[in-house]
Amino acid sequence: MKLGLLPKIILAIILAIIAGSFAPDAFLRVFITFNNLFGNFLGFAIPLIIVGFIAPGIASLGKGAGKMLGITTSVAYLSTIGAGLIAFFTATFLYPTLLKGQSTQAFENPEEALLSPFFTVEMPPVIDIMSALLLAFTLGIGLTVINGHTLKHAMYDFREIIEKVIEKVIIPLLPLHIFGIFANMTQGGQAVAIMSVFLKVFLMILALHILYLFIQFSVAGSLAKRNPFIMMKNMVPAYMTALGTQSSASTIPVTLKQTKQLGTNERVADFSVPLLATIHLSGSTITLVSCGIAVMMLQGQSPGLGTILPFILMLGITMIAAPGVPGGAVMAALGLLESMLGFDPTMISLMIALYLAQDSFGTACNVTGDGALSMIVDKLSGTKSRRSTVLKEKTEV
Repeated sequence: MKLGLLPKIILAIILAIIAGSFAPDAFLRVFITFNNLFGNFLGFAIPLIIVGFIAPGIASLGKGAGKMLGITTSVAYLSTIGAGLIAFFTATFLYPTLLKGQSTQAFENPEEALLSPFFTVEMPPVIDIMSALLLAFTLGIGLTVINGHTLKHAMYDFREIIEKVIEKVIIPLLPLHIFGIFANMTQGGQAVAIMSVFLKVFLMILALHILYLFIQFSVAGSLAKRNPFIMMKNMVPAYMTALGTQSSASTIPVTLKQTKQLGTNERVADFSVPLLATIHLSGSTITLVSCGIAVMMLQGQSPGLGTILPFILMLGITMIAAPGVPGGAVMAALGLLESMLGFDPTMISLMIALYLAQDSFGTACNVTGDGALSMIVDKLSGTKSRRSTVLKEKTEV
């Protein structure tokens, strides 16, 4: 039977839970070894995906590239800040009741419960994510200034190579990759143990994710004159993929595919989706703010808006490089937690434990919202279709 990507992902998760509960460790380590190799390859490919999509995407926009970059960045940052503020006001209103009677508890390092692969092969990326973004911006904007046809066509060829890698390698192997991740988490049992302690907080965060996605798609739907619920349903494969990979950047291929199916201009999608995967972290921000306030209240503190707002504003900048790494958002935020919110080692341990227990849901909210924001950028920028641009380029040649 030929199954679509979403059924394969769901089947992989179900089988992983079964295997993680009953299969011997040696059997699971075979898949975990593959998972490690595939994850390393994804880490190698992510900067190439960013350059391969963003640079030619900017170049194809012509003299409107600066406008597109400004709109996308502004929309992403405002979305991230809005998410943090909603999380703050909701936590301030609900936590005094939800966390009543709760006390601080110590947690073991969740990484210690996971199985290790039989072996690993290092696949360091040619450049890191921030360098890839800067290179993509430099090449793309530069091509709009000089109108260089040779380099532009080379970038188009490079994009075709990256698209083939995504289509023939990454997407077919994603379900197996997700199987390994969920099987390892299930056998370790650390996520369930941590989540059981913070169940109420966890449910509140999930509710906020859904609420904020509805807000994002309502705005996008009003601009595109589309049903927001149908648009959200279309992004489910990206959401489910992110649940397994825990990485916005690793989910770019699926997010890009589903965003184009929304009816977003292909040129806008090719440009905005890889960019948003690295700068738009609304779901992670909701999670970090909610978890941070919970930990502070468990320690007897009552943070106000004057304390949390600067933290939220800095999160939108600090976590830019985090989406390429599962759990990277909380790691990138540790410095802010310590310097701006006064977290001590015990509070940081609690924060990491709580965040890692549901990191995949925050990531899933990030990438699903990328589809809505891409549609918003498309409508705000008024970009013409790629087909008309290609015909114009052929005429000029």
